[in-house]
Amino acid sequence: MLIVDAQVHIWKNNVPGNPSHRQIPDFTKEDLLKEMDEAGIDAAIIHPPQWDPDSDALASEAAKAHPNRLSILGKFPLDKPESRELIDGWLDQPGMLGLRFAFTMPHQQTWSSDGTMDWLWPEAERAGIPVGLMASTFMPLVHQVAERHPNLKLIVDHLGRVSGRKDEEAFGNLQEMLNLAKFPNVAIKATGAPSYSSGSYPFTSIHDYLHRIYDAFGPERMFWGTDITRMPCSWKECVTLFTEELPWLSEADKELVMGQAVCNWLGWEIKR
Repeated sequence: MLIVDAQVHIWKNNVPGNPSHRQIPDFTKEDLLKEMDEAGIDAAIIHPPQWDPDSDALASEAAKAHPNRLSILGKFPLDKPESRELIDGWLDQPGMLGLRFAFTMPHQQTWSSDGTMDWLWPEAERAGIPVGLMASTFMPLVHQVAERHPNLKLIVDHLGRVSGRKDEEAFGNLQEMLNLAKFPNVAIKATGAPSYSSGSYPFTSIHDYLHRIYDAFGPERMFWGTDITRMPCSWKECVTLFTEELPWLSEADKELVMGQAVCNWLGWEIKR
């Protein structure tokens, strides 16, 4: 089984601003690959974090050095006019599979409602660039974009959940997210799942929610991953939560959810 983590971060000389992440100044590609090897993770998709201004360069260096193991969903400042010039040729960068925006900085909080992002959707659709979004607070916008731009592949991060909430509270707006499943151009990243449970492994309080998401999106549009540097458990437990603890996932489903589906969605051909 190909196991591909749909979201990881690497950084250097900067402690994460989000206290949920490991409060260490460095988590390099060497650290990442060592932990991947120990946990049996074949490949991972780097999301350059905003707390390290040099994280994009770190990700590029890592993907160039390990093209069969590491790739990137990159970013640029959406509020800068010059960013529009980056669309053409974006996917020509080594290891670059698309874009991903988190909106965690204070000045980004209004981008979903003030028109700052409006230019992105038609341009990314035209260029065939998939876009990942930490969209838990603006699901209606994702609905509009998916409907208006049917050839734009969208990925909703972290099961569409708000960070810091647990169990029923964390999944309070689940139906709003499930409504997106009717659009074939929307996929869901099942990243960070253990962090939304108040319990310990195997995190049974979220199993039913995972099942509902699977039923809505199916195995071809549900991507396993961790965001490992903020997980309350080991990487191996993040894997076995899906491969051993969810009996409704068939072996064929696991092949897709654990790695092949995200590679298919993003066009990442991993040589094995």
